Amino acid sequence: MESDALFSLAEPGEARGAPTGTVRVDGFTAPDRNSPLPVRMRPVTIDELVGQEHLLAPGSPLRQLVTGTSPMSVILWGPPGCGKTTIAHLVAGATDRRFVAMSALSAGVKDVRAVIETARRERRAGGRPTVLFIDEVHRFSKTQQDSLLAAVEDRTVTLLAATTENPYFSVISPLLSRCVLLTLQPLTDDAVRGLLRRAVTDERGLGGAVTLAADAEDHLVRLAGGDVRKALTALEAAAGSALALGAGQIDLAVAERAVDVAAVRYDRDGDAHYDVTSAFIKSMRGSDVDAALHWLARMLVAGEDARFIARRLVIFASEDVGMADPGALGVATAAAHAVEYVGLPEAQLNLAHAVIHLATAPKSNSATTAIGAAIADVRAGRGGGVPRSLRDAHYSGARGLGHGRGYRYPHDDHRGVVTQQYAPDDLVGVDYYQPSGHGAERAVAGRLPLLRRIVRGQGPVPAADGPGRTEPPTPAATVTPARAGERVPADDRPAGGEATGENGSEAGKEHQ
Repeated sequence: MESDALFSLAEPGEARGAPTGTVRVDGFTAPDRNSPLPVRMRPVTIDELVGQEHLLAPGSPLRQLVTGTSPMSVILWGPPGCGKTTIAHLVAGATDRRFVAMSALSAGVKDVRAVIETARRERRAGGRPTVLFIDEVHRFSKTQQDSLLAAVEDRTVTLLAATTENPYFSVISPLLSRCVLLTLQPLTDDAVRGLLRRAVTDERGLGGAVTLAADAEDHLVRLAGGDVRKALTALEAAAGSALALGAGQIDLAVAERAVDVAAVRYDRDGDAHYDVTSAFIKSMRGSDVDAALHWLARMLVAGEDARFIARRLVIFASEDVGMADPGALGVATAAAHAVEYVGLPEAQLNLAHAVIHLATAPKSNSATTAIGAAIADVRAGRGGGVPRSLRDAHYSGARGLGHGRGYRYPHDDHRGVVTQQYAPDDLVGVDYYQPSGHGAERAVAGRLPLLRRIVRGQGPVPAADGPGRTEPPTPAATVTPARAGERVPADDRPAGGEATGENGSEAGKEHQ
């Protein structure tokens, strides 16, 4: 049987074994000596599967899927080269089920319905259950995914779908709710290294025709970035180059020439890792955007975890840019989200975007010094109890203890700020936050002294000529407290605001 958009399939009655290099009845091509190295080295049993230990426990959904002990439908979500197609091969070969494979790149609704109808007839005739494997399922349209719902619901087919995209965004909710979602992780460096060594010696692989030098092995592991298919493809190319040169060993020079990527002197677990990271942060702090981009590129080419880079950018946005450009934290956080949602290589654009923004932004470490000073005081034992007026007064008996008595509700004053003690007794008047005059923080620096004078009751606020510092407006009317009655009990709020001062945002939040 041949069907458009399907891998070549045989009729259910055909023998399961197939000659080497031909299309098997399960829809996959049997490997031979001319097959790519990643195909030849594909595990033939679930116990050979490497790198997904969190899914391989006895009785786990993955083991049940492979052994056929449970007909549950499954969506495999993970980055390229982590084993999704390998799992499909294991399912195809491990149980007595009719296995149909199709690619969402070329299949249509007609193809899906044809498979479902055949599965339904097979089921009614008492034949084998059908497992439908769909690769790159996120490329199916909503209509194509809808066509699977009824068959998955009544188990006419057991769906096995693979995707590199977040299924919560790329798979429709009704289909997702009918399947078990298994998340596959990128392979660790140790796992990739072990598979490379197996491929060098295994008869299915290179069969010991060449050896692999330690520095060349490190290079291939770095290039893989957790993608074992990439690592084995590079190994095969390097082995071909070595044999063509009459060499019995793949050294670093041969590996570099074979994959056309120079080995970057960067050890993710050694001194170079910390040195490059330090240079990266200091270049952004020093506003040298070009140097920062170089260090970013070096980390990316060397195979550094993009999530590590993204975390450093989020920290830097508050540590070194801070209130001088409050939007920098949003840019860095968005880049971190893009790394998770998009992934490499495309996410390198989002990382570069964030690095350029952070390196060229005005700088302020006021948030860093403010929280550092506050933490130092706490660790030194400074700071007494919570002022009685600020304590929670909403539970039974609190008012009898005097909690909340005398609290002044800032929104009842037309300027939004009143004289009131917020700090513990021994920290009244302590200034942790010292704004710089850079970027957006310049306006905060002009407003903050006014806020502190009002809150601390330090007398009338003098007029000033600078931007953001004006004479306080004359109160127009007393605002009734009823407008915020749902949030603050009337007994906890004054009848009206009496403090004078300029309207401003709450002081003390800038350190966040």
